[in-house]
Amino acid sequence: MAYTTINKPSEYFNTKLYTGNGSSGNAQTGIGFQPDWVWIKDRGQIAGHQIFDSVRGATKRIQSNNISAEVTNDGVSSFDSDGFTLGANSSCNENSQNFVAWNWLGGGTGVSNTNGSIPSTVSANTTSGFSIVKWSGTSSNGTIGHGLGVAPKVIICFGYSSGTNSWTVGHNSLSWNNGIYLETGAAFSLATLWQNTAPTNNVFSVGSFSGTNSSQSMIAYCFAEKKGFSKFGSYSGNGNIDSPFIYTGFKPSYVLIKNASNIASWVILDNKRSPFNSADDVIRVNSDSAEAVDTTYADTDFLSNGFKLRTSDAWFNTTGETYIYMAFAENPLVGTNGVPATAR
Repeated sequence: MAYTTINKPSEYFNTKLYTGNGSSGNAQTGIGFQPDWVWIKDRGQIAGHQIFDSVRGATKRIQSNNISAEVTNDGVSSFDSDGFTLGANSSCNENSQNFVAWNWLGGGTGVSNTNGSIPSTVSANTTSGFSIVKWSGTSSNGTIGHGLGVAPKVIICFGYSSGTNSWTVGHNSLSWNNGIYLETGAAFSLATLWQNTAPTNNVFSVGSFSGTNSSQSMIAYCFAEKKGFSKFGSYSGNGNIDSPFIYTGFKPSYVLIKNASNIASWVILDNKRSPFNSADDVIRVNSDSAEAVDTTYADTDFLSNGFKLRTSDAWFNTTGETYIYMAFAENPLVGTNGVPATAR
């Protein structure tokens, strides 16, 4: 059996639940590391997603549910050694409201990278296969260093200074002549996305498409697959309540799913909002809607070695349609410490 070198995945990715208090200086601790990417959503009411990273800097917010330009607020006022501190902004800290924050460890505020034809600033964690990449877009063909040392399988791009272009995602299961918007929609084919070129160990390619390389400040979140920690793949829906089992090689803590064949929403499940099977607390990436709890359309079991869908809903399992996913581990199936994962 192959073993992973990450015996404690929560040292690289962790989900935090908290309640806002409406006051500046609301420190959220217990995450286990100083996060470099913090993604926050108000669970209980209509409110936009709040995305912060250490390369653009704390207080710099973008949103997955719209294409608005970056704004400065004190939603997250600092990234700290064991979490982050909130300001008084209601989007992240409204009094008595319940929030979820998904946190990834990168490599700090970033360093210069000249591996590509377009210089970039990169915060990379080569152990967990995650990097944040910032560059000045050129609207023409080029390559960009990602800092991972292995080829990423997922790249999420956004031009954050103008507020005019869509979030655009590349996923290895779609091939690199395709892309898909984070807002909504099916996968589409366009040569100017990635120059029909798969990422290499050092760079990814961009063309003139506005979603991947417009003439503005660009940010990309890059993910390389790490055995026992992360898995990025696809499956075909069968339209049956006895739905597909997706093997990841670990017990998931977080799963993001998108029907790549139609306009269905991107949906997030995690083990903190749904601590027991089934995982049925859904947040939609492309919507400001409150968290939805529905055992009919989101019935999913997190198992010791993957996840099992138990729904025929279009968000998860329409017959013959292609679904892409991103999954991160709670525990590896078996780590180098010999400790096996157990189902929930």
